Amino acid sequence: MKLHRVIERLLLNKLISKSTGEYGGYVLYRPVQDDRRKDVELRSKIESAARWVYAQEMETVEPKSAWALSKSNQVWSSIVACLILIILLPLFLFIALGIKYTSYGPVFFIQERTGYKGRRFKMIKFRSMVPDAEDLKRHFFHLNKHGKHAVDFKIDRDPRVTPLGEWLRRFSLDELPNLFNIIKGDMRLVGPRPTSFSAQNYPDQGLVRLAVYPGMTGLWQISGRSQLSFEERVQLDLQYIENQSFLFDLKILLLTPIRVLEGKGAS
Repeated sequence: MKLHRVIERLLLNKLISKSTGEYGGYVLYRPVQDDRRKDVELRSKIESAARWVYAQEMETVEPKSAWALSKSNQVWSSIVACLILIILLPLFLFIALGIKYTSYGPVFFIQERTGYKGRRFKMIKFRSMVPDAEDLKRHFFHLNKHGKHAVDFKIDRDPRVTPLGEWLRRFSLDELPNLFNIIKGDMRLVGPRPTSFSAQNYPDQGLVRLAVYPGMTGLWQISGRSQLSFEERVQLDLQYIENQSFLFDLKILLLTPIRVLEGKGAS
């Protein structure tokens, strides 16, 4: 479905009871209880996006639970994340020693990201930049590959990236500690990638991606990685949400290492 149709349908909130969050007898979402986020209008927009997604699903297929929000997905993601951590423990130690040996600063980089329903959480990565990279960011806004005033921020040949960090980013090895976030419950194996900017900075048409939990990998990572604009990623996220299933997740997971090993689209 075209993105402009999604925006139009976001306005059809009367399909669902705002008090119960039900559509046709099925519970579609649970209202966000987050005292830290006082922006009522924003919360309403995010809830409207979530309600539309699952109401639309009920209209087009036989009623079923949403895989992306299911307990089964959480358990499956956590078990696989634990297994990957055990298998890759030697690689984790090798990368950690490499970071400590080649540059000053901590091994891990912890940054607030935007997750399910706009909630902020601390995402863990291997540090691929100099320790004061966030403070230096304001000096490079004019080099943003998505445009100076874009909500997303990516620059080619980022001078803040360390030599080892460049290699880690090329093969997405810096993202491996996201496995801890999956075990904690902030993320899933597959889903929209969490953004560093908050939901307050999302364009309205982008809020639909907050209707599911963010993922360690997703359609964007097998379809262009950081070369895609935020708008293009939103369209891919919508495609994922509309086709969410265990088999679809499995397909994305199997394709991810192939795309990552190609080393294309990373920055």
